[in-house]
Amino acid sequence: MFKFAPTYLILLLITAGFQCLPIQAADSSVQKNRPNIVLIVVDDLGYGDTGCYGSRINKTPHIDKLASEGMKFNDFHSNGPMCTPTRAALLTGKYQQRFGRKFEAAISGQTQYDEGLPLKAFTIAEALKQAGYVTGMFGKWHLGYHHPFIPTEQGFDEFRGLVSGDGDHHSHIDRSGRKDWWNNNEIEMESGYSVDLLTKHSIDFIERHQDEQFFLYVPHLAIHFPWQGPQDKGYRQLGTNYHSLKKLGQLSSRNIASQVTKMVESVDQSVGQIMATLKKLNLEENTIVFFTSDNGGYLNYEGGFHNISSNGIYRGQKTEVYEGGHRVPAIARWPGKIKAGSETDETTMTFDLFPTFLELAGIPYPHKKEKLDGVTIAPLLLNGIAPEKRTLFWRMRSLKAVRKGIWKLVMIKKETALYNLEKDPGEKNDLSAQFPRILAQLKNELQKWEADIDQ
Repeated sequence: MFKFAPTYLILLLITAGFQCLPIQAADSSVQKNRPNIVLIVVDDLGYGDTGCYGSRINKTPHIDKLASEGMKFNDFHSNGPMCTPTRAALLTGKYQQRFGRKFEAAISGQTQYDEGLPLKAFTIAEALKQAGYVTGMFGKWHLGYHHPFIPTEQGFDEFRGLVSGDGDHHSHIDRSGRKDWWNNNEIEMESGYSVDLLTKHSIDFIERHQDEQFFLYVPHLAIHFPWQGPQDKGYRQLGTNYHSLKKLGQLSSRNIASQVTKMVESVDQSVGQIMATLKKLNLEENTIVFFTSDNGGYLNYEGGFHNISSNGIYRGQKTEVYEGGHRVPAIARWPGKIKAGSETDETTMTFDLFPTFLELAGIPYPHKKEKLDGVTIAPLLLNGIAPEKRTLFWRMRSLKAVRKGIWKLVMIKKETALYNLEKDPGEKNDLSAQFPRILAQLKNELQKWEADIDQ
């Protein structure tokens, strides 16, 4: 004879059933209203390389329009002054050092070919995928050179692009002379300029998934060397080693300005095409677009190469912990939610994007016992409410920096300097002697931070 189960047992079964459901099934109405997310990251784009950030050389009407229609960040920073560190922090919401000191600099295709971002690292792509998003990446990875350290093992449903730190923009041969143009898990070479190919695949992804929630990550290889424009020809050949100044390209002059301008303007065209696609498909109002760079630009390079990029008024360049190495352009756009033409001077950082995207999508971070290092800046984007004050850190081997409010500590090997960025944004005047207590405080905070992340 059939018997009814006790009420508590029914409730227990129902609760267990909900716990087994994927995140996205918990509230279908919330899921339906979640925004699409488009994250565009340019490689080596300096703070002053676009029109809206002061460039009078590069014509960037589409990026400038993005800024006029959204929020422009004046004090946004990459987590590292090089490619790999920032990408690890961006995808995980954590300081890259938590995955080992090898993530403080670029992963080498010669000495670290068999290493990569640990598979246990939980990425923003995995979080969004678990919540029902379709996830696509089209661009540069630089967090591992082969399977299993590739995007499709870290939460991306689709991947087209390169896994190395740099490749010929036309022949798609990496610095070690290997083929490096992927379709998901396999090499699949294509003809065309890197920016154009990545844009084509990004637009195709949007069109195919226009009726779903999607996360589109577009980490361009441009404007990283080899410095090649759309009309140049590929020069790298299979099996040839380019771990020398040959990696920079076939250049007729050591003045690189004109080559970089072609690359910046090509990226600008890509932004315009992606935005036009969102508009054509009536996706603009339900899509967050975030645009930034992975580190500051090169000003000069060994061998006498110069006029490469612009970091505005800021001292230093890529590979350095002065502001020019990690203060980068950043723009957020979401019509009707983020105030058009707004600007913020709040200090924010690449790893803040992970918790921000989750909050904007209404998704809780699933690993409650773990803590992200980044903080959500959703209230800043939507209502102009600043995040709580905090201390931020940079470290690349013997180069270290600490930022707390207007103060910045810079340590280069055994040399130490203290700067007031409010009065001295160009980091010209060392105030260590005048403010020994602040110097000591920042050194102490750095010591505690290092003890934490190096566990």
